[in-house]
Amino acid sequence: MINGFSSRTLLSVCALSVAGVLALAPVAVAAGGEPTPGRPRAVPAHASLLYRPGTQVRPHPGAPRVPALSALSWVVADADSGDVLAAHAAHRRLPPASTLKTLFALTVLPSLPAGLEHTVSEEELRGIGAGSSLVGVAEGRTYRIADLWRGVFLNSGNDAVHVLAALNGGWSATAARMQAKARALGARDTHVLSPDGYDTPGQVSSAYDLAVFGREGLRNADFARYCRTVSAPFPGGGGWSYDIQNTNRLLTGADGVERYPGLIGVKNGYTTHAGNTLVAAARRDGRTLVVTVMNPQEGGGFAVYEEARALLDWGFAAAGRVDPVGSLEAGLAGPRPGQAVTAAPVSATVAVATGEKPHGSGWGPAAAVTGAACLGAGGVAFALRRRGGDAAEG
Repeated sequence: MINGFSSRTLLSVCALSVAGVLALAPVAVAAGGEPTPGRPRAVPAHASLLYRPGTQVRPHPGAPRVPALSALSWVVADADSGDVLAAHAAHRRLPPASTLKTLFALTVLPSLPAGLEHTVSEEELRGIGAGSSLVGVAEGRTYRIADLWRGVFLNSGNDAVHVLAALNGGWSATAARMQAKARALGARDTHVLSPDGYDTPGQVSSAYDLAVFGREGLRNADFARYCRTVSAPFPGGGGWSYDIQNTNRLLTGADGVERYPGLIGVKNGYTTHAGNTLVAAARRDGRTLVVTVMNPQEGGGFAVYEEARALLDWGFAAAGRVDPVGSLEAGLAGPRPGQAVTAAPVSATVAVATGEKPHGSGWGPAAAVTGAACLGAGGVAFALRRRGGDAAEG
C-alpha cells in the first residue's frame, strides 16, 4: 500500500518540481547565440558514421589517438551537445545487463514521488530471477520510494526494481512503457523484456542507446543524485538500517579500481550473457562526457572500468580536436516528450544535482515560475492522495 501524503511529502514533491524548473531554466540562454567556441558542431543524421563497422573517429591534425579497447562495442559522446566523438560498433545489439536500469529509471522516476511510503507485499517480490543482485527488500516492511531508488542505483537491486515496477502498473506494463520511452528518445536498438536487465532471450540494447539513456537521465536531477551517491543507509526494519555501497567502482574506488575524478555515475552491470557493461559520465572544466562500454573481451572483470577510464581521458583530451561521427539525437523526429524544442544542457541539471554553481544567466526567470511548479506539484499530490492505495501510473 502507498501511505497518504504528509506535509513533508508535499514539500518533497514541490522540491522535485522546482528542480525540474531549475534544470530547464537556462534553456532560453542556451538556445540563443553561437555554439560554444572549441566545441564541434553536430553532424546531420545522414552524415553519421555510427552504422559502419569498426572504430569511427574524425580527428583533426594533432588530435590524440583513440585508445585500443577490447570491448565489443563502445561510445564516447559530449553530453551537452549530443555529439558522438568516437565509437566502435555503436549500434551492435547486445545484452545490456543492469545498464538497462537507466531506461527503467527514466521511465518510472517521474511517476513516483520520492517521499511516498510503501509497504511491500509478497506478490511484489515474486518472479525475481535466480542469482539476481538484491538490496534486501522484505515483505511487510515499509520503505520510502527514495529508499527503493537508492537500492536500484547503488546495489542494482532487482528486488527494488520489482516493487517499483509493481507501483508503476506491473511488470509487463513497465516493460512496454520502457520500450515506448526508448523509441521516443530515438533509441531503436533496444528490445525490453525484463525491466531489471536480467538475462532474457531477445532482450538487447546497444552502446549508442545506452549512451542516449545515460545522457537523458542526467537531465533529471534526482537521477543524477542517485547515480552519483557512493553509499547510503537502507532500512532494515525495526528502526535499524544498514549501509549499502554503490557497485560502480569508478565512483567508489573499491577493489583496487582507482576513482575517476569528476565521475557522476551512471550504472554498471553484469550477467553471464552480457558480460560486464557500463554507462559512465564525468565532468571536467565545464564539459560533461558520457561513455558506454559493452563486454570487454580481455582484462578480467574490472576491465570495463579501465576501458571507460581510457575513453573518458581521450574524450576530454580530444574535445574540440575531432569532428563528430554522429549524434545521440539522430533518431529524434522532434522534441523529447514533455520538453521544449531546445532542451536544457545536461550540465545545468548536473550542476543542480552536484551543488555546483551554474554558469551564465537565465536563472532569474526560474524564480518567477517556481510558485507555479509548486502549485502543480500540490495538484499531483492531492490527486494521488484521492486515489488512496492505487499504484501511480506514468
